[in-house]
Amino acid sequence: MANSRMLCYGFYGAIIFVAQACTPAVGPKPVSSLPASTGSDGSRAASGRPGEGSGSSTKVANTDQSSLTQLQEGKAPITPASSPLKDVLFGFDRYNLSEDARTVLRANSEWLKANPAARVEIEGHCDERGTSEYNLALGAKRAQAAREYLVSLGVAPGRLSTISYGEEIPACKEATESCWLQNRRARSVIMQSKPAS
Repeated sequence: MANSRMLCYGFYGAIIFVAQACTPAVGPKPVSSLPASTGSDGSRAASGRPGEGSGSSTKVANTDQSSLTQLQEGKAPITPASSPLKDVLFGFDRYNLSEDARTVLRANSEWLKANPAARVEIEGHCDERGTSEYNLALGAKRAQAAREYLVSLGVAPGRLSTISYGEEIPACKEATESCWLQNRRARSVIMQSKPAS
């Protein structure tokens, strides 16, 4: 069982590695005249609140990291408290959006509309129950449900991509209901900025 799980991790890791290697690298681009500072990772972040003194063109800092990147760096794959985009949680074996999930997504959509340069990847995650294949499909449905709702709220579809990690990158590793709930999520990660049109 442990060997087959390791083979799964290797297989999924290889797929993700190839997908990332084939994706053109796009770095953050300044889209306003706000004063900026350079972070330790070389990224540029706007000072002040998003949109402050700049009208509708804002600079978006890439403060989030994908769950895969966080895992590879030995960090917990969770959304930082400083992220303007919050996670959406799901019921067991469900991908329909609860009223709480819709509330979170409405707040996320407002931030996205105020920051038109932001591009986001929505990650679908599951708890450990179920097969790997089933959970990959369920994670994809969760990410897609969140994406479709954001689009219905007026976020341009071209700014939103989805990926499923299934059960492979849990936020919490205990076998308890409260932990499983944290793992049943759609996580929005700010991937890049582009000039507002």
